[in-house]
Amino acid sequence: MAQRHGVVRRLAEAASRWFALLVVLGVAIGMLAPDQASALVDHVPLLLGVIMFGMGLTLRGADFALVARRPLAVLFGLIAQFLIMPLTAWGIGQLFGLSGALLVGMVLVGSAPGGTASNVVVYLAKGDVALSVTLTSVSTLLAPLLTPLLVLLLAGSDLPVGFGDLFVSIAQVVLLPVVAGLVIRALADRYVQRVLPYLPLVSVLGVALVVTAVVGANSGTIAESGALLMLAVVAHNSAGLALGYGAARLAGLDESARRAVSVEVGMQNSGLASSLATTHFTAAAALPGALFSVWHNLSGALLATFWARRPTSTPASAPDEHTGA
Repeated sequence: MAQRHGVVRRLAEAASRWFALLVVLGVAIGMLAPDQASALVDHVPLLLGVIMFGMGLTLRGADFALVARRPLAVLFGLIAQFLIMPLTAWGIGQLFGLSGALLVGMVLVGSAPGGTASNVVVYLAKGDVALSVTLTSVSTLLAPLLTPLLVLLLAGSDLPVGFGDLFVSIAQVVLLPVVAGLVIRALADRYVQRVLPYLPLVSVLGVALVVTAVVGANSGTIAESGALLMLAVVAHNSAGLALGYGAARLAGLDESARRAVSVEVGMQNSGLASSLATTHFTAAAALPGALFSVWHNLSGALLATFWARRPTSTPASAPDEHTGA
């Protein structure tokens, strides 16, 4: 039994290390076997719910203590998160001539909370891990309110569903699973500690399956306009990383905090965006989220490698076992 657990743990570690490659593999499967891949679309909300429950299991009350200790840094990071990415998504969508479902998909990605993979990227980049974890956690809890509000404001003319429907959906697939995981961690921490090393395997495979499903359902659209949309996604992610860092610098935050804010702003919970698009809009609206999932993990890894060679004035501390998304 111990040997079997050791094998699963090594698989989980390998999945985290090769997360970007597995997402790219999901894209390839979606393009090569679109009929089989698109059959997974109906399960996307369930997959995301499982991923978010895993994230909840990694959280503790202490992860939110930074709100009281450094309220201005946290508040600034959250404002940057929910201003820079939604506005740049709309602006880039207009610049590239995107409309309808594709514009809604871009705005959905921009209005989503930070992705949990950002915590690991910030750690590798020698950034402020405590600030990163807090921003991810708090932005996730705020998502049921802010995400549908931002989508309504920026893509209202292309919005076939109401604020209430989006709020309920996000609460079901994000808020409730995260809170459930957090409560279970608080009540049974000793038992949860035993499964934490295996959670990355569940999360990585879940995200890869979401990407596979969305790409399979949109293989025709990708063939027609995939290059243009991919360019828009790259521009969106790059703008978020650059503007997040610049804004943190203007606010007077130190170098480690700047890196944390940059990554938190630039890396989104693209799985959530794909799930919401699949549930409430069309399959095409989920495409920006799927492509963003591929690209932001690659760019995050490259940025972490670049920053890791440039020390900051304050050392980073290792994060807990966080799920990638």
